[in-house]
Amino acid sequence: MVYRNWNKELTEENLRDRIAQAKQTWKTAEAIKPRAESVHYNQSEDLIVIKLKNGAIFCFPPRLAQGLESASPEQLADLWLPPSGSSVHWESLDVDFGIAELVAGIFGTKSWMAN
Repeated sequence: MVYRNWNKELTEENLRDRIAQAKQTWKTAEAIKPRAESVHYNQSEDLIVIKLKNGAIFCFPPRLAQGLESASPEQLADLWLPPSGSSVHWESLDVDFGIAELVAGIFGTKSWMAN
């Protein structure tokens, strides 16, 4: 069976190769990039607390993050972490952050960070 996609021939053999490459890329990212095991809002300390899969804990005050600065405690507590642990989402606020970016201190766009 042969599939054609963007003028490139895709056979079952090179599809298997591409899947193997994608799996290796994923394994490398899992080993290198910080991934979250859990995330929650600590209202008493006013901190977003991220426990990483490697056991480290990272936290930050929501006032630092674009889109979280004026959120209510209820909104801050209503967050979602995908199984990959690569990002955190506040659906009611329409705010998403990558875990690697947060750990690197990136809390918004360049213009946000400049303020």
